[in-house]
Amino acid sequence: MKIAATKTIEPGTTLAKAVYNENGQILIQKDVRLTKRMLDRLLKFNITYVHIKDSLTDDIDISAPIPEKLRMEAYQTIKHTFLEFQTQGIEKKSFVFEKTGGEMTDMVGSLLDEIQKADQVVSILSDVFLTDNYVFSHSLNVTIYSLALATELGMSRSKLEEIGIGAMLHDVGKMFIPHEILQKKGKLSDTEFEIIKGHTEIGFEFLRSNHNIPLLAAHCAFQHHERLNGSGYPRGLTEKDIHPYAKLIGIADVFDAVTSNRVYRDAMLPHEGLEVLYAGAGDLFDREMVEAFRRTIAVYPTGLMVELSDGRAGIVARQNQQLSERPVVRILEERGEAVVEPYEVDLAEQLNLMVTSCFAADLAKS
Repeated sequence: MKIAATKTIEPGTTLAKAVYNENGQILIQKDVRLTKRMLDRLLKFNITYVHIKDSLTDDIDISAPIPEKLRMEAYQTIKHTFLEFQTQGIEKKSFVFEKTGGEMTDMVGSLLDEIQKADQVVSILSDVFLTDNYVFSHSLNVTIYSLALATELGMSRSKLEEIGIGAMLHDVGKMFIPHEILQKKGKLSDTEFEIIKGHTEIGFEFLRSNHNIPLLAAHCAFQHHERLNGSGYPRGLTEKDIHPYAKLIGIADVFDAVTSNRVYRDAMLPHEGLEVLYAGAGDLFDREMVEAFRRTIAVYPTGLMVELSDGRAGIVARQNQQLSERPVVRILEERGEAVVEPYEVDLAEQLNLMVTSCFAADLAKS
């Protein structure tokens, strides 16, 4: 199978993996031939990529870092918790945390177990399910990325659990920001942007006085938009004053934000999101953490179509652990023409070659 951008898919293409909603219900079953109506519906609900069947790549396994069932359970945990916060309000936060704090801690532990057990680079492109709120799905993605990064940095289990809670709750303050501002398609006014920025302080105040949540989780909510050079918010802290957890979660937060479809722009591919982080390494983001993050994610996800520096093109067939920028590529095209017999090139061995571009339209048909 391979990954394709939904907007490039022609009606009649066969779906290789089912598309779910956040409740685990199948919206479109695998092996179904996609109609224009189905494709329009996927685009309407911001499903950026899907997995499609292709005879030359059907043996390629595209596995998700987190099992679908657990991912959906985690999404529901975040959704339920955040909506409880929103409904009960700040004055009843202790009551809410007593009900949900243990549930979130258990969920972080389950996600962490899967990430450590899988021992593979993380690719959120592998997960295709429709969600009803960006804040919930973003919080889950940031938790997965943060746990993977913290694991790569060799942090202890207790620190990993604290980071997981901090990542899961880093955007809780957005539940008290007006929906019309969060979902605005056009450019925010200065006043609206100041309101958005307030989610960090709201989240901090909401979390910091509750004994069921680690105090460091409150600081993650407060500081995840701070930057090393002091250009961040809300306090303009510099490197020495930003907690390491917040530095880490800030990297995961930016990466997921730019690689997710938003109301005001299309999603970047992972290698483009990584370039955003590298552009700020040492100035905005901790350089060592950015380097470690590169090792934890699939820079070129399995199933993605790529072009090599010698003009050949194909599908990423599998990853090289710790060298995800140099995957194994199944060559399907040479000089713009389909090859008779596809073959594989391991970029970890062919050091004279590199990926020069990624694309989501079909390669030449055989």
